[in-house]
Amino acid sequence: MDSLDPAVNSEHQAMPSAKVISSSDPSSTGTPNLSTSSLEALQSVEQCKFMRLVDRLRRAGLSSVLQLPQIVVCGDQSSGKSSVLEAITEILFPRKENLCTRFATQIIMRRDVESVISCKINPDRSRTKDEQLKLESFSRSINDFGELPSLMDEATEAMGLNEHKAFTRDVLSIEICGPDQPQLTFVDLPGLIHSANKSQSEEDVQLISSLVEDYISEDRTIILAIISAKNDYANQVILKNCRKFDPKGARTFGVITKPDYLHPSSDNERVWLDLAQNRDIYFELGWHLLKNHEDGEHHLSFMERNLKERAFFNNGSYRALPQRIKGIDSLRGRLSQLLFHHLKRELPILKGELDSMARTAQMQLQLIGKSRATLTDQRVYLAELFSSAYDIVLTSMNGNYEGEFFGRIDITAPIDGETNLCRLRAVVQHLNIRSDDTDAEEHSTTIPEEQSQPEAFDPQQSGPVKLTRKQANKRVVQLLQRSRGREIPGIFNPMLISHLFWEQSERWDTIAREHINRVAATCRAFLHLILDYTAAPEIKPRLLNLTVLPALENALNAAFNELRNIEKDKQRHPITYNHYFTDTLQKVQRKQLLKGVKEASGEATVVVDQKTWTRSPKYEKKSYIDPDTFHGKLPNSIERDMDKVSAEAALDAHAAYYKAEKKYFIDVVTKQVIERHLVAPLAEIFSPITLARYTDRDISFLASESPEVVQMREHLESKCKMLKEGQEAFRAVQGQSIC
Repeated sequence: MDSLDPAVNSEHQAMPSAKVISSSDPSSTGTPNLSTSSLEALQSVEQCKFMRLVDRLRRAGLSSVLQLPQIVVCGDQSSGKSSVLEAITEILFPRKENLCTRFATQIIMRRDVESVISCKINPDRSRTKDEQLKLESFSRSINDFGELPSLMDEATEAMGLNEHKAFTRDVLSIEICGPDQPQLTFVDLPGLIHSANKSQSEEDVQLISSLVEDYISEDRTIILAIISAKNDYANQVILKNCRKFDPKGARTFGVITKPDYLHPSSDNERVWLDLAQNRDIYFELGWHLLKNHEDGEHHLSFMERNLKERAFFNNGSYRALPQRIKGIDSLRGRLSQLLFHHLKRELPILKGELDSMARTAQMQLQLIGKSRATLTDQRVYLAELFSSAYDIVLTSMNGNYEGEFFGRIDITAPIDGETNLCRLRAVVQHLNIRSDDTDAEEHSTTIPEEQSQPEAFDPQQSGPVKLTRKQANKRVVQLLQRSRGREIPGIFNPMLISHLFWEQSERWDTIAREHINRVAATCRAFLHLILDYTAAPEIKPRLLNLTVLPALENALNAAFNELRNIEKDKQRHPITYNHYFTDTLQKVQRKQLLKGVKEASGEATVVVDQKTWTRSPKYEKKSYIDPDTFHGKLPNSIERDMDKVSAEAALDAHAAYYKAEKKYFIDVVTKQVIERHLVAPLAEIFSPITLARYTDRDISFLASESPEVVQMREHLESKCKMLKEGQEAFRAVQGQSIC
C-alpha cells in the first residue's frame, strides 16, 4: 500500500481485491472465496484463544482507551508493503496507477459462521463533533470482493480526500469474516515520504510521519518494518523511527523486500545478507527476507508465487542462509511464534490495566451519581449525599475511624497534615494540646518564684521579657505605690492582682484567636475532604457556597463572640473559688519559708570530733545545728520594708491566681468556643433537618445536572460497559495461562 512512481513500480493502494486465491490451487484465477488457508500457520490452538480474546477486546471498543497488542506494517513509500501483506494474508489487493495509501487501514480477519466483508471509518479525534458523527455513521457490508473498490472509493470520498487533501488521520477499518478465517489484525500505515513534491506537500510529510510515530510508539505494538533492498537501508526513514521508539529492538521485526534487485555475489548483496542475519542493525525479533512479485507477475497464484520465491532462495548466496529467515512459509511461522510470546507477555499486564481502569471509571460514575432529571431525583440524590456526609462527620467527631473514607494512617505526615485530616477528633485534640503547650509565649514577662541572677538582654530575642525576682519585686512596688487604697502598709490593694494578671495575660486573646483560626481551617479542610468523597465535582462548589461556607462563617463568628465574652469576664476583678489557688499560694509560701530555714540551718551547722568533742573543720566528723546561731540567723530573712513585703505577697498571690486562671481559660476556650461553636455544629450542616429546610429552588440549584454532566455520565456508563465486556472476555479464558 505504497506511493509509487509509475516508472519505478506498480504497487499501489493495498486493499482486499476481488480475489482471494487459495495457495492450494495454482491455477485459481480469483473465485470470491474468503478462505486463507495458509494463515493457519499463524494460529496454534492456544494462540487462537489469545487472538480471539484480543479481537473481543477490540470489538468492545477498548482500543480507544487501552493499548491493545497489534501488528503494524510500516515502511518508506515503495518499500513493498502491499506485496508483504498479500503474501502473508494471501489476499490480493486492488491496484491503481499513481495511487498510494492515503490513510491508516486496519485489516481485521475474524472467524465467523457467515462470510462477509464490512467496512467502517474510525474518525480522527481532532475532527469536529459533527464530522466525527458523520464518519462514524459510515458503515457498509458486501458479500463479493468485486464490490470492494467502489466501497473504498466511497469511504475515501467520505473522508474528504481529493486532489487538495491527500492524506488523513482517519482510519479505514475493513473486517473480513468467514468460517476459515484466522483471528488476526494488521494495521497498514501510509508509506513514509522522504521529501515533498507537487502531489505531496510538506504538511503531508509531517502528517504521515506523525501518524507512523503515534502507532509505533505504543509499547504493545509489534513493528513490522518493511525495508526495500532497492535503496540503501541507511537512508530509509522507518529504521530511524524504529530505533527512536524501540531502541533495544525488542518489538521490531524487519522484513527485507526486493532482494532480486541486488547483483549476485556483489558487496552490496553481502551487506544486505549481513543485515538479514542480524549482524548490523540488531533487532531482538530478527530480520527476514522476502521476494516480491516481479512486474507483470501479479496474475500468478499464491502457490506459483511461493514456488518462484523458493527457487530464488535456493540459489546463489541465499542458499547458505538459514531457512528460518527467508521465504513466506518461515515468515508465517516466525510471526506465529512472536505473536504468541508477545500476547502471552502483554495480556496479563493488559488485564491489570483493564481492571484498574474499570475501578476508576466505576468510582467516577458513582461520584457523579444517578440521573437527576427530576426534582424527586434531585432530592433523593441530596438525601443520600447528606446521609453519607452526616455519618462521616459523626464518626470522625466521635473518634471512631471506621470506613473507606478514613483510609490508612499516615505516620510519615504531621498529625494535622493533609493525609490525616480525615480523623478530625485526633487533629482537634492535637491542636488543643499544642495550644496548651504554648507556655513560653502566653505571658508578657517571666518571673521566677525565687531570687535569681539577671540574664543578659538580647534585643533579637522574641517572646516574654525575663525578669529576676528582685527586678519583678521592684516593679510591683512601683505599681503598689501608685495603686494604694485604704489598706494599711504591708497589705496590698486587691486590684493590684488585677493589674498584674491583666498585664501578664494580655496575649491570651491573640493566642486563643490563632488557635480558633487553626481549628476552623481544619474543619474547613475536613469538610472539603467529605465533599470530595461524597459529592460529584460539579455539586461540591454549589454545596460549599449555599451550605458549608456560610455555616462555617456563622460558626466562626459565634466562636469569636464567645471568646469576646470570655475576655470581658477576664477583665473583671479577680474571682476564684477553686482551692487550687490557695493550694498553689501555700506551696509557694512554704517553698520560700523552707528556703530561709535551709539557709539559716546551713550557717548554724557545727561539725565536732566524736572522740574529743572539739571543734574541727573536717567534714567526716559528726555535725549538729547550734540553736542559738540558728535563731540568730532567722531574723536576717525577715524584710522590714513593708512595700517590699506587700510586693512579695502580691507576686505570690498573682502567680497562684495566674495558674488557676490559666487552667480555667484553657478549659473554657476548649469547651465553650472550640467544641460548642466549631466542632459540634459540623454535623448540623448535613443533618436531615438542614436538608428539609431547602426549598425546591435550593434543591434544583444544588443537584441539577448540566449538559456536560449528562454527557459525562453517558460517557462513563458506556466506558464502564465496555470495560465490563473486556473483563468478561478475560474471565471467559481464565485458567488458560493468560492471567
